[in-house]
Amino acid sequence: MKFLKILIGIIVVLAIVFVVGSFFLPKTYSVSRSTVINAPDSVVYKNIADFNEFYKWNPWVKMEPTAKTTFTGTPATPGHVYEWKGKETGSGYMKIIKVEPGKLVDMELKFIEPFESLANTKFDIIPEGSSNKVTWTMSGENNMIGKWMCVFVSMDKMIGKDFEDGLKSLKEKSEKEI
Repeated sequence: MKFLKILIGIIVVLAIVFVVGSFFLPKTYSVSRSTVINAPDSVVYKNIADFNEFYKWNPWVKMEPTAKTTFTGTPATPGHVYEWKGKETGSGYMKIIKVEPGKLVDMELKFIEPFESLANTKFDIIPEGSSNKVTWTMSGENNMIGKWMCVFVSMDKMIGKDFEDGLKSLKEKSEKEI
């Protein structure tokens, strides 16, 4: 009986530490990577804002090429949606929220499985001489569990390499098209 009381006491203390500690952890996260692409902004923009083209360089497609994908809405316009469902990649969607042709694609990114999460994903296309600098940014709010996950594995370390791989593929695809 004494062991049970000690065990319950430990569980209660850990729960309190978990809840109270989460108030001191980062509320938000942001991951960003950039590359310079030697292609016109119209080509780069098309490869981002049209999910039929985005799919061809998306780094997560390589992780699970058999995931079921669907594209709805008019490419490169608000409301254009890319949905996926797979065993490795889980399920979710990206939806274009705002576009500025040749300059910006702003998206809502919703993960449904294996965990629910909402993020903002943005691609900025900035002229740099005869090239374009593309910056891919994902930002969002950490829920209580997300805050604690970031103590052990930062979002930057978790997806930064995927962004780098994706931008490399976007660069190769865009530069081949000119």
